[in-house]
Amino acid sequence: MEHVLGCFDLWSLAMRVICKSFLVLALGWLSLFAGQGGALQAADAPAKKYKALMLTQSAGFTHGSVRRPKAEGDAPQKLSASEIAMTQLGQQTGLFDVTCTQDAASDFTKENLSKYDMVIFYTTGNLPIAEADKEYFLNDWLKQEGHAFIGFHSATDTFNNYKPYFDFVGGTFDGHPWGAGETVTIKIHDPEFPAMKPLGSELVIKDEIYQYKNYRPENVRVLMSLDMSKCKTKRPYMVPVSWVKEHGKGRLFYTNLGHNEGTWTNPTFLEHAHQGIRWALRLEEGNATPNPELQAKLQEEAKAAAEPAK
Repeated sequence: MEHVLGCFDLWSLAMRVICKSFLVLALGWLSLFAGQGGALQAADAPAKKYKALMLTQSAGFTHGSVRRPKAEGDAPQKLSASEIAMTQLGQQTGLFDVTCTQDAASDFTKENLSKYDMVIFYTTGNLPIAEADKEYFLNDWLKQEGHAFIGFHSATDTFNNYKPYFDFVGGTFDGHPWGAGETVTIKIHDPEFPAMKPLGSELVIKDEIYQYKNYRPENVRVLMSLDMSKCKTKRPYMVPVSWVKEHGKGRLFYTNLGHNEGTWTNPTFLEHAHQGIRWALRLEEGNATPNPELQAKLQEEAKAAAEPAK
């Protein structure tokens, strides 16, 4: 019996040595792959954690989605609904960290912008940004490789009389016939674009929708627009809801959605934003070629839908 146990012990020891050697070899291969660009990372894992500056200052109308609760006593300032949503989105996806500010004069400077990969605007009015910093932002920072601009809702109701900005962002607020309490149907035109994939063929949502001036179809790729045939409020013209464009080596993603605070807890909207951000950071590919021909067709369809039934 002692002889049998002794053989078993030797066999067990040999197996432990073999397993240990295999583990060391496996760890060595893992280190090798990690050293070759992280080949074993998840397919959608970012190569780095990006830094975002989110500006929610209102120099014009203040939306509820950016209004911060009043701080009591010495309690720290709480964030608004949109700021909370973007902070959590960055944390949950592991994609980015967000610095939220409502002090453009102090934080939107050439020196501070150098810390960030992405700028997010949910703003209104003529923000107190120094002219030199505005010019640097539009003409230099935004055109740098890998830089991204994300515009929510009233990013198009900002610097309304400043041509370099509205030329860049794509258009200027010109009223909202579709108010915050109206449910609208939005037609998706590029379902394979990353920011459109979560939405299917159409999106039905209760949110305020803008119409625009200073809008040039040849400068942007419209991803979705109001389906006038299914909206209660009709207008005889195309109303874009989300678009993209290349700007130098940077990218712009804009979505009109986000007026209602409830939109910022809507999982479909948040995934729409998430995928738009991934595209803007060049983590996803999608065609940003302007589509004025499609927009001309949509213009005719809207006109037909708005005509009184005969």
